[in-house]
Amino acid sequence: MPRSFDEEMKFIERLTPVQWRIKKEFVPNMNVEGRFYVNNRLEKLLFDELRNACRGGIGGFLPAVRQVGNVASLPGIVWRSVGLPDIHSGYGFAIGNMAAFDVDDPLAVISPGGVGFDINCGVRLLRTNLNEKDVLPVKEQLAQSLFDHIPVGVGSKGIIPMNVRDFEECLEMGMDWTLREGYSWAEDKEHCEEYGRMLQADPSKSLFLLKLGTLGAGNHYGEVQVVDEIYDMQAARKMGIDHKGQVCVMVHCGSRGLGHQVATDALVVMEKAMKRDNIHVNDRQLACARFKSQEGQDYLKGMAAAANFAWVNRSCMTFCARQAFAKIFHCAPDDLDMHLIYDVSHNIAKIEEHMVDGKLKTLCVHRKGSTRAFPPHHPLIPVDYQFTGQPVLIGGTMGTCSYVLTGTEQGMQETFGTTCHGAGRAMSRAKSRRNLDFQDVLDALAAQGISIRVASPKLVMEEAPESYKNVSDVVDTCHAAGISKKCIRLRPIAVIKG
Repeated sequence: MPRSFDEEMKFIERLTPVQWRIKKEFVPNMNVEGRFYVNNRLEKLLFDELRNACRGGIGGFLPAVRQVGNVASLPGIVWRSVGLPDIHSGYGFAIGNMAAFDVDDPLAVISPGGVGFDINCGVRLLRTNLNEKDVLPVKEQLAQSLFDHIPVGVGSKGIIPMNVRDFEECLEMGMDWTLREGYSWAEDKEHCEEYGRMLQADPSKSLFLLKLGTLGAGNHYGEVQVVDEIYDMQAARKMGIDHKGQVCVMVHCGSRGLGHQVATDALVVMEKAMKRDNIHVNDRQLACARFKSQEGQDYLKGMAAAANFAWVNRSCMTFCARQAFAKIFHCAPDDLDMHLIYDVSHNIAKIEEHMVDGKLKTLCVHRKGSTRAFPPHHPLIPVDYQFTGQPVLIGGTMGTCSYVLTGTEQGMQETFGTTCHGAGRAMSRAKSRRNLDFQDVLDALAAQGISIRVASPKLVMEEAPESYKNVSDVVDTCHAAGISKKCIRLRPIAVIKG
């Protein structure tokens, strides 16, 4: 007999105004506790989803709170299964879930559901030496120039010429390939997670030749943004941001169909491996394989290749954005100071060292819909940011603010250096299409003074601000919890969307 909502809530307790604990008895076989971070407004959305499921509400996925519990039951998990403030239900793992597995535990697993289908979907931010007043007179031309330079939409052909050998090299080399081919600047790599290349990559899955330098469909975009607020001037200055009104460019995309293919192929193979190795999970969407098994290592190599592809994609889009600005302002991109502030991934599994119960352990950290946020003095962040902590880029929704945060020592201890990744959906894509009108959304953006270029009207409804949680609530919750720190708020003035 399914439990009522009140019975479910006996296993969930509030620890602080923004942190909740999921007790180990919440779902069967939990090895560790669950924790999630929400403020009062986000809490209502999360518990409404659970309440609806208890009533027998129909939905494609289990409620996010239950998914956090199910992840806590996976073999080899350490510390706790963590839900970030932008959490919402997803395939297997909730989107906004972090979980880490001890790679030296022979039972530990790796799960494609803990990374997601758009492997290394992520964000990068470029600064410029332009001000809002420089851009406003040419805003429409700039939006059009970006739209022309960066191909958008699902089937659009990339603008970077490639043959099969180039493609295999880019899967293996990541940003080293774009550097060699002249699409990246030498210093771009320094300001990129993993320096833009995962070394485990195996490029034997080579399918998507034409997609390089393109925006994916869905929540992938390029935005021209203006610095709206600076919360931490010292950290902002290290990033080259020193006043309100400064213009930046944000790019958000992933590995497109390639990541989807890697995940889908791995899920099929892992179902068989689970039978062979006698792995039991609470939800079949949590298909996984022992980390050290052939299947586990094959997935890691395929995921790394897709991740490299995503970094190449963002690098090529950066190249296109720099060209578009150069064309409009009749000035070389380096004269416009179009330097990369940082590039973060928010769908990835990484091998990292963390303290667990006072011991240093090597972990496979799954971050799905969540972002790495390492603290000051961490060896894996660039020299420029050693005193501020790693920049964390949080994309808003179409027409709402984005944020730059920095990593904290408390986040390192509580969430293995992980924080939120964006706003998080509040309304499904299908519901958004039913409930929202294309023209209304465009008119609302125009009323805010935002120029928009979009490849597909349907996507405008799916990605409208009404479809998402409030990104400020998400960021403020992380700040209040101490797992990341607010640094800069950015406001969009032009959006191009796949």
